[in-house]
Amino acid sequence: MTRPDDHVIVLFGATGDLAKRKLLPGLFHLACAGLLPDGYRIVGSGRAHSALNDDAFRKHAHDAVSTFGRCEPSGPVWESFADSLSFAASDPPDAGPLLAAVRAAEDSLGGQPRRLFHLAVPPAAFGSIIGMLGDTGLAEKSKVIVEKPFGTDLASARALNQTIHAVFDESRIFRIDHFLGKESVDNILALRFANGMFEPIWNRDHISHVQIDVPETLGLEGRAHFYEGTGAFRDMIVTHLIQVLGIVAMEPPVSLAAQPLRDEKAKVFAALRPIETGHVVRGQYDGYRDEPGVAPDSQTETFTALRIEVDNWRWAGVPFYLRSGKKLAQHHEVITLGLREPPLRMFPIDLPQQENYRSNKIVIDFADPGWIAACFLAKEPGPTMRLAPEAMTFRYADSFCQEHGLEGYERLILDAMLGDQSLFTRSDGIERIWEASTPLLENPPPVHLYAPGSWGPEPAVSELIAPHQWYLEDAGDVVRR
Repeated sequence: MTRPDDHVIVLFGATGDLAKRKLLPGLFHLACAGLLPDGYRIVGSGRAHSALNDDAFRKHAHDAVSTFGRCEPSGPVWESFADSLSFAASDPPDAGPLLAAVRAAEDSLGGQPRRLFHLAVPPAAFGSIIGMLGDTGLAEKSKVIVEKPFGTDLASARALNQTIHAVFDESRIFRIDHFLGKESVDNILALRFANGMFEPIWNRDHISHVQIDVPETLGLEGRAHFYEGTGAFRDMIVTHLIQVLGIVAMEPPVSLAAQPLRDEKAKVFAALRPIETGHVVRGQYDGYRDEPGVAPDSQTETFTALRIEVDNWRWAGVPFYLRSGKKLAQHHEVITLGLREPPLRMFPIDLPQQENYRSNKIVIDFADPGWIAACFLAKEPGPTMRLAPEAMTFRYADSFCQEHGLEGYERLILDAMLGDQSLFTRSDGIERIWEASTPLLENPPPVHLYAPGSWGPEPAVSELIAPHQWYLEDAGDVVRR
């Protein structure tokens, strides 16, 4: 593949948790895989009161890569990577130290390297940083990666887009969702559009319902301040699960280039019906209000399950069920397409009558490294016609070498350097999702308590999806929920 042009990469929030866990280890893994530019410099930046000198930042990066990375920080590749690192304080409007560090990095590379700014900071800091980049001229011909959340409602999303558009045009803005950088999410496009056996049935005539299920076993992990103002719907459903829905439900693009791909996703979002309050279950795990930093009367949801519909010719009448929450029984990232059941009266069925045993399904696990399964009924060996559920499964880990497989953030940072916006969220798409969410945000249903380690508040969750059932898939096995 084409390697990016020479780059100066500026990480705002370089000493924060995201940079420590994902960005610095991810950049070093790109270096190990030979995917960074021939010439690159990485400038970390943060507030003056927490500023590091260059050597301290290199040690911070070494510790981050050693703890969270997939490559050992040693040898010539690490030495070259460490030499590329520097740090500069940035306290808008005092941009002097950052401006000097960027200029020094560009001079050391020579020529005309490109600039990529990554805003790994809270949204409240976006405006001042974007303004500083515009005032100093650093934004000129540069690209910017913006982290979620992309607003908290329609008004705030529009305001945020206006702030960024005042300095960067849309072609240079990369709103990042690491879910869309996963190999197995990208493989949905290959599964559908490269295989004649799937695309003809990928519609309302053959699919009864779709589930996008991302339960988490973790709790707040020290993020109470963030989570209290966000909740599961804003944190996971809007930012991640509806974006995945856009990939699952889109029409075939004329090519996989950025504009046609994002145009088709935008059409899906345009066809979303407003989210009805009666089609949403909000939950809160028992003990959440005892967490440090949580209000004793908090109504913040730690669990959301909802039914959403795409009102177009392909999907009219097909419900999409989305579910995510904290402190649930298992961690999974699964898309399940339930196929309509054919007449089975000719078979002496003695399977349990639950839908999870009887129905055919296409299941896509998009956790790294991921797998895909087609679940069906087959005859058991023997003299009588007895049916049993079986599955044909493709596993990434069994089929491809994973040594240089890229995680979501790694793939998307590489795409941003290449200028490829295919897997990034566009402003009109995110505003349309918030618009469809407005009825729910204005009139949210009450939260129901659920026990940690359960599957959310019952019976409301089961009633939401009836007559279907919630289920998760382990490769080849149907796990009833």
